Amino acid sequence: MEAKNFQKLVKPNGYQVFLFICPASIPCNFAIHSWFVCVRNGEISRWEVRFEKNNRNPNIGKHLHVNSLPSFSGIEIIPYISKFLWNAKLLNYIEGNENSAAKNIFNFIEKSKNSYPYRDKYLLWGPNSNTYVQWILNHFPDFNIKLPWNCFGKNYINKNATTYDNATEF
Repeated sequence: MEAKNFQKLVKPNGYQVFLFICPASIPCNFAIHSWFVCVRNGEISRWEVRFEKNNRNPNIGKHLHVNSLPSFSGIEIIPYISKFLWNAKLLNYIEGNENSAAKNIFNFIEKSKNSYPYRDKYLLWGPNSNTYVQWILNHFPDFNIKLPWNCFGKNYINKNATTYDNATEF
């Protein structure tokens, strides 16, 4: 589906949280990259963890990005070349009003810049974009979404969130 068709799903009132996926950048395009698009009263924001460091807004984390790419487009097919982006696939979404699960998820995602334990770490097998998405989904089991098997990193949830693997970080 093209980005302009996703834009048609956005409602001017209430809350919506969309979960998108696309192939990871080459040469890892056998894996999946996931991210959230959040909407509050028609205002759209994209939340994701990326291997590139966040130089535009580093106070939210080294690897946590907000609006670094168009909301409804995938990531770069070739790293660092923003001219060519994968097509996004909508995995699922939730919507509601002031007293809804959609608002609670929206608020949780917005607060993740202060609470996500791996916002300054990125490793190929986790923590990564899928770790971030799964971390949020784990807090909202009623959202009832399962990431595909090739969302590597989705199972990387360290019980001691302040301790990291000794693997090389990007």
